[in-house]
Amino acid sequence: MPRPIGGVDLYIGGNEHAVLHLLYARFWHKVLFDLGDVSTPEPFQKLFHQGLITSYAYQRADKTLVAVDVVDNRGTEEKPRYFARDTGEEVAQITAKMSKSLKNVVNPDDVIADYGADTFRLYEMYMGPLEASKPWNTRDISGLFRFLQRLWRLAVSEETGELRVAGGASEAHGEIEKLLHRATVRVEQAIEKLSFNTAIAALIDRVNAATSSVGAENGPGLTRGQLERLSLVLCPFAPHVAEELWSRLGREGACSLAAWPGVDESLLRDSEVELPVQVQGKVRARIRVSADADDPTVTAAALAEPKVAELLGGRAPKKVIVVRGRMVNVVV
Repeated sequence: MPRPIGGVDLYIGGNEHAVLHLLYARFWHKVLFDLGDVSTPEPFQKLFHQGLITSYAYQRADKTLVAVDVVDNRGTEEKPRYFARDTGEEVAQITAKMSKSLKNVVNPDDVIADYGADTFRLYEMYMGPLEASKPWNTRDISGLFRFLQRLWRLAVSEETGELRVAGGASEAHGEIEKLLHRATVRVEQAIEKLSFNTAIAALIDRVNAATSSVGAENGPGLTRGQLERLSLVLCPFAPHVAEELWSRLGREGACSLAAWPGVDESLLRDSEVELPVQVQGKVRARIRVSADADDPTVTAAALAEPKVAELLGGRAPKKVIVVRGRMVNVVV
């Protein structure tokens, strides 16, 4: 069946909109459809309810809530104990909907002033699954800020402000090239599923690996092509940093309007795989074999492993079960 033309492809909003905005919009859309003024019977092709971002508040024993600005911590950072300032009653820290009465509303301007807009965006998307409710914890924001700092040092010299670019494609670090192509696929798939937290996790993982392999303090840095790919994949999440890198790379136009990078399928496959070897149901060793090795080759490698040979004690195994790409099970 051909996809209808028109309407909103994707509507993302909180479930509190369901009875108000969505019902109202759907009613009038259907009226307009019956009149022939719009081309689709429904106003939204897909609906996604985002979770609620909550914040910390405090609760008395009788379940009434206390505003955060009249509560003191009389314990320690490791073992906090909270008390209402007016009554001296101990209260429990809970998560509740942000409200002016509880004084637990987080002002985005304050976070942006301290950490920048990109860190704020990253934290909101990294908190957890988009559909889940989750508490705002300002202390966790610094982790995303450090991630952007690592990424910047990977690309830009702190001493000179110049790009840390390797000479050419021939100097590309092979492992980093593979990681970037795999990150591109993971991020693309995560965006399609609206799993922004897993997309950011993939970026953090790849930047950490690149920093360890190339070296943030010394070394040639990434190639120009690798930095361009990194900028493009980062752009949906941290557009200010991505656009700055894009500009320093001498690219014209906005990074956010450039084409999504393609991937080399050959870099998505491992030439070797590591397989655990079980003997009598317990993992006793691990072997590395070619990804396309046949069962006899994998069996020979497993039986030649010194630890496995020691456990066999010269006996022939009763059976060797090879689960392709996953494990080897030796039955004595």
